[in-house]
Amino acid sequence: MKITVNKSVTAEYELFVDGENEGELELMEKATAEQPLSFIYGVGMMLPKFEENLFGLESGENFDFTIKNEDAYGTYDDESVIDLDRGIFEIDGKLDTDMIFEGNIVPLMDNDGNKLNAQVVSVSDSHVRVDLNHPLAGENLHFKGKVLDVKDASDEELASLNYSGCSCGSGSCGCGDDACGDDGCSTGSCGCGN
Repeated sequence: MKITVNKSVTAEYELFVDGENEGELELMEKATAEQPLSFIYGVGMMLPKFEENLFGLESGENFDFTIKNEDAYGTYDDESVIDLDRGIFEIDGKLDTDMIFEGNIVPLMDNDGNKLNAQVVSVSDSHVRVDLNHPLAGENLHFKGKVLDVKDASDEELASLNYSGCSCGSGSCGCGDDACGDDGCSTGSCGCGN
């Protein structure tokens, strides 16, 4: 069976980004046969270019392709690094140090009620600097892997898309904005659509 719209796809892969030196690649994440990436093809769960490169492949076929940053998570935007008032992150006048520390990903909401994730860059006495760029913004994504299984998506799988839009293996590529975690989603997403 070939990968087409509404097929349930299971794959193992390694995701690499460009390394420090020319031609060098750095492993970012991997999904194994034991904990694979699982998603429904053609329903917006994955990056369009990721799906485009898998279209028509069958179980057992290998893939090896690159998605340029402009077709993945865009270029890195320096203006998406902002300072927020430290008080936003305080509870009873104390900073929530379990959540707010350099390098941690924190959930935020904009003025329109849209949820987004931000990485804490630094914490000062008055502000918390956060980076709103996707963790893979500015990166070219290099995928190497193998299609493990292709089958018709069940009615239950298709119906569940209206609920969560998230289908995870060990890799973080199986979810919309977020990747697999304890609640079904966390950050990281490589092949994801949003």
